[in-house]
Amino acid sequence: MSEKTRLLITGGCGFIGSWLIRHLLQQHADIQITNLDLLTYAGNPDNLKSVASDERYRFVQGDICDEALVSRLMAETDVCVNVAAQTHVDRSISGPSEFIRTNVWGTQVLLEAARLRAVQKFVQVSTDEVYGSIEGTAKFTEASPLEPSSPYSSSKAAADLIALSYWKTYQMPVCVTRCTNNYGPNQYPEKLIPLFILNASENKQVPVYGDGLNVRDWIHVKDHSAGVARVIWDGRPGEVYNLGSGNELNNLQITGLILKALGKDESLIRFVTDRPGHDRRYALDSGKIERVLGWKAQIPFEQGMAETVQWYLDNPQWVANVRQREPQSPFASAAAQ
Repeated sequence: MSEKTRLLITGGCGFIGSWLIRHLLQQHADIQITNLDLLTYAGNPDNLKSVASDERYRFVQGDICDEALVSRLMAETDVCVNVAAQTHVDRSISGPSEFIRTNVWGTQVLLEAARLRAVQKFVQVSTDEVYGSIEGTAKFTEASPLEPSSPYSSSKAAADLIALSYWKTYQMPVCVTRCTNNYGPNQYPEKLIPLFILNASENKQVPVYGDGLNVRDWIHVKDHSAGVARVIWDGRPGEVYNLGSGNELNNLQITGLILKALGKDESLIRFVTDRPGHDRRYALDSGKIERVLGWKAQIPFEQGMAETVQWYLDNPQWVANVRQREPQSPFASAAAQ
């Protein structure tokens, strides 16, 4: 790559995108980052206040489905990292059209512009949900078949396959990353961990889907960002990389940890009707990226969770600003993930 790498990161004002931008700017002096974000309800410019004045960073408000805008930005891009996505499963069930538009069509717009501009690398940031559910103690590898269960995960699976087709058809240098459930500061409070932290801290009920035994592998967003960065610089074109941490817990265990950290009892738990198509368990084998690229999750779950709980307690203004921007968001109506 060129001495001063120019990166286009889409969805950079969101939870994962903002952590990735901050990580890259902290770790690499000779880069230039353009953040393209539409600023939908989960895109929060406050997440990047700390780098807003950095001369290596600029923000462009816009839609990844805007072909003319994407083409202009891609003309000055060495590496494109697509983090932009509609991600909330519940929202995809009640209104799938926007998920197909953004996650599928938007990805294709980016890919085609990157191909025409001969971008040096394209990284598609995806999810373990594309694999569907897995029972017992088995784990998904990069070779596992895709069996998505929701409109959200189906849209991400479609985007992954389109991205990989650009490598097979056009030899465009594409990599795909698939990560487990992220947690950490700045996460939009429709997701399980921040939703439960905020509800419980305000003595509101925490809504647990079904029997609460759905299992997820939880990874700190900082570790995820480091993994994506490793793929940006060293990932092999045409390859998929799973990123997991081995922190498998069911939703009741997560709920219990949050209640304990806040000094609350289990009377706040409210079991609600399960979500349609709710996958029972996700688990990833991250051996490939550990062997090939030397990445491994570093943050102990107990430490990361304690710091996350404290962050939400210490940042009421951030929470208030988010709630003001999206008054209809389902903070207390459903359990996410």
